Amino acid sequence: MVRSLKNPKKAKRKNKGSKRGDGSSSSSSAPSLPTKVWQPGVDKLEEGEELQCDPTAYNSLHAFQIGWPCLSFDFVRDTLGLVRNEFPHTVYFVAGTQAEKAAWNSIGVFKVSNISGKRRELVPKAAAGDEDVDSESSDSDEDSEDEGEGGSGALTLQAKSYLRKVAHQGCVNRIRAMAQNPHICASWGDTGHVQVRLASLEYGEVPLVALVVWDFRSHLNALAESEPEASQGASQVFNQTPLVKFGGHKDEGYAIDWNPVTPGRLVTGDCNSCIHLWEPASDSTWNVDPNPFVGHSASVEDLQWSPTESDVFASCSVDGNIAVWDTRVGKSPLTSFKAHNVDVNVISWNRCWPSCLLASGSDDGTFSIHDLRLLKGGDSVVAHFEYHKHPITSIEWSPHEGSTLAVSSSDNQLTIWDLSLEKDEEEEAEFKAKTKEQVNAPEDLPPQLLFVHQGQKDLKELHWHDQIPGMLVSTASDGFNILMPSNIQSTLPQNVA
Repeated sequence: MVRSLKNPKKAKRKNKGSKRGDGSSSSSSAPSLPTKVWQPGVDKLEEGEELQCDPTAYNSLHAFQIGWPCLSFDFVRDTLGLVRNEFPHTVYFVAGTQAEKAAWNSIGVFKVSNISGKRRELVPKAAAGDEDVDSESSDSDEDSEDEGEGGSGALTLQAKSYLRKVAHQGCVNRIRAMAQNPHICASWGDTGHVQVRLASLEYGEVPLVALVVWDFRSHLNALAESEPEASQGASQVFNQTPLVKFGGHKDEGYAIDWNPVTPGRLVTGDCNSCIHLWEPASDSTWNVDPNPFVGHSASVEDLQWSPTESDVFASCSVDGNIAVWDTRVGKSPLTSFKAHNVDVNVISWNRCWPSCLLASGSDDGTFSIHDLRLLKGGDSVVAHFEYHKHPITSIEWSPHEGSTLAVSSSDNQLTIWDLSLEKDEEEEAEFKAKTKEQVNAPEDLPPQLLFVHQGQKDLKELHWHDQIPGMLVSTASDGFNILMPSNIQSTLPQNVA
């Protein structure tokens, strides 16, 4: 159960020097050596050696900070397009801080615009004998040599960020925005209160809601218009009254999820093993059932509604179990099974395939894929991975590729997996011949492992962007990363009209 940032310090922009290297020496007289894949936890850096980011591995990579570290964040659904594949991109977030003092915490409502990058062919079209294979593979244009707002020095960082802060008493353990009404978000605080907040989002001249409890309109209009004054309030913290403040939990918590089928329906779980159901009474009020769902013997760590059934949700716990519940049939789980031998930190329900696959990540660094249709037969595990050696902190299925999964761990790695892949030596040899690839890849890497992203410290949470295929954002003690790996194929989901 690894969650809280210990002794958080205010994030500071650091000049880490160039990370634009391709793995070879910067000296023109030095011999060119084949690039070596560095394995975290296996390989060690010798004195004087340092890791360099390979810019050709990304279609886009940006870094930014909003002040204090954030344990949790969420995307805010926007009106800029259902499926967006063309650069530059603009994204909206909500995030909660982990400040040194309780009174210094806030919820950030922010926008990052001008996210640049390039699309590449997975296999270059140039002939095998062409010396200039993939000459366009550099992620950046000429202007990308300059370091922008993000300040990490990795690839092009011309993205601009604009921020508004809303006061939040105590650290924000987790925050989630409602998909159907993205102006509403719920935050779990370490004070033991769940707060539901409203921001009247407006993109240009298109208001998303008419209901206004707090008037965030001026802030979000400024964010949408990218005016200079949008950032003038970044140092100011606005005091807003929440729509609802529920004090029925007996302890603080981390588990929270909005129902994707029924707008406004919410479940929240605490460290006292209790789960409460929130039912919307109107656009701005909720009836919270005072009688909790009880079935775990320890802290409820994560909650996930079924993507297709409005009354079914899953929970995971420090007791090592995953439980599946139906709100229509009482306060006990429909079924409960041992998922891991240690704490189950996070779960994710696959939204692309039939609602039967549930991923879980544990405190021992392992993660598993469960087929809920196999529960009656006993063992529901259809895949199990032991790549990470430290606790899994976040796990999420891609909303666009049913077999693709992203995982973050306390080992400072974000990994992306494609469960449909199997090792094919003939195919690998053909690919290397076409690309002239000379990478010394370790033989023992799982064939399902697509990508390893590093460079962040104390990774806490990741999310795929629902409206931008292939985009991931992760948060850590040293800030946020936006990344789009170049080897992730982004196709449209079958259920998109």
